[in-house]
Amino acid sequence: MVLGAEDWKIGFIGGGNMAGAIIGGVTSCGKISPHRIFVYDRHSEKLDSLKQKYGVNSAESDVDVAKICDIIFLAVKPQNFTDLLRSLKHTVTEKKVFVSIAAGISSEFIAKSLSCRCPVVRAMPNTPLLLGKGATAVSKTENVPRDVFVFIRSLFECCGTVSVIDESQMDAIVSVGGSSPAYVYLFVKSVIDSAVGQGIDSGTAFDIICQTICGSVEMLKKSGRTPEELIKMVSTKGGTTAAAVDVFKKEHFEDIIDDAMKACTARTKELGL
Repeated sequence: MVLGAEDWKIGFIGGGNMAGAIIGGVTSCGKISPHRIFVYDRHSEKLDSLKQKYGVNSAESDVDVAKICDIIFLAVKPQNFTDLLRSLKHTVTEKKVFVSIAAGISSEFIAKSLSCRCPVVRAMPNTPLLLGKGATAVSKTENVPRDVFVFIRSLFECCGTVSVIDESQMDAIVSVGGSSPAYVYLFVKSVIDSAVGQGIDSGTAFDIICQTICGSVEMLKKSGRTPEELIKMVSTKGGTTAAAVDVFKKEHFEDIIDDAMKACTARTKELGL
């Protein structure tokens, strides 16, 4: 890839929520002009929505995206990858860089399916990306040019934080970032349900627990204390918090979380290619 970053064309095959969130983030922060973004989705209403909302270009097909663009985001469901890569196989060269945001799809599978040693970046974002508060883990193959990887990483940074990991960790990272918003939502739902059972208005409980989580996150990030130390700060011996924490320990809360995360990772491997 000999063009400078200011000339690169960015393509998205798949125009769903994640693709839309990335496009919204990179255009709103001024990282890339909409006229350099090309999108294809088999559902025309998604294309029309993205074009109207962000001013991006719609492409006629997935093959057109691959022909036109330098960096191509593969934003389709994992089960659609085999057909997609087969469709692109005779179009791509090693000058194209692919970014996959699908769980379980290895860079080796992408390269073999394309019959091309194309540079591949794998990314695992999560749904808070939709609000610019995402957490994305990225890995890359050795042949991804440094300047291209820095640029791709900066695109995700427009939508939240980015962590660079080895591809061998990509399946497990789904349990840490990709799926973990659901753990938080389940915890919040459980707190609200219990509060309502104790006679507290659901709206009041919702406001309090959401603000408590926000404040707790800030404490974790800015206090300089470990999670264990912060637990002790709240838990007076023989007090109310200690009574609650004792129940968590009795019911093996930490083991439940560990089992759930391992199940998530195992399912990622089962679905992967």
